[in-house]
Amino acid sequence: MTSQEFNDYVKSQQPVIEQIRLLAYSVHDHVNQTYDKVHPYGFHLDMVVSALRKYGSEVCQSERDVLPLFFGAFFHDSIEDARLSYNDVKKYALRFMDEEQAFMAAEIVYALTNDKGRTRAERAGEKYYAGIRETPYAPFVKLCDRDANITYSFKNVNAANERMKGVYHDEQPLFLKAINAHSDDPRQGLPQAMIDEMDKLMNA
Repeated sequence: MTSQEFNDYVKSQQPVIEQIRLLAYSVHDHVNQTYDKVHPYGFHLDMVVSALRKYGSEVCQSERDVLPLFFGAFFHDSIEDARLSYNDVKKYALRFMDEEQAFMAAEIVYALTNDKGRTRAERAGEKYYAGIRETPYAPFVKLCDRDANITYSFKNVNAANERMKGVYHDEQPLFLKAINAHSDDPRQGLPQAMIDEMDKLMNA
């Protein structure tokens, strides 16, 4: 899709996207999840979707993929953090789209769900990243998630953010390698302009 086509279709679907957004908010509010211990978790979800809106046209291939892409972004942490099952996610997705689209949306969420593990490395190991690389749009949504976290950490000052600034900076080369599918399928691509903006922020 061209940027204009993508933006026009997103605008036409804004009432549905807003319903998805509010449902995602509710799911995370239900388990009292916050972001950086001060914001409702929807604060983070909106940042992820902001990156999606900005760069989505570079990966989105059809109008039918728009709602699954937005749903995947809004619900990307819902299995890992909000106690939903895969079937719960798909059931919610079916409120807004057909079976094929709901499957795509649920697969994005499932791919972005960390494995069980005691450490950051164990929770995001090779099996986790392989699942992301193999799932249409999952690399892009994961990059949007990382973009949101980097943007927040580098623009807010507290002890946790100072620590994560170093983590994100040091992890970036390996992170990009891990989610890069090296595929001819644009749905598994990573917008270079987005990566460049992230690097510019981290190296300012």
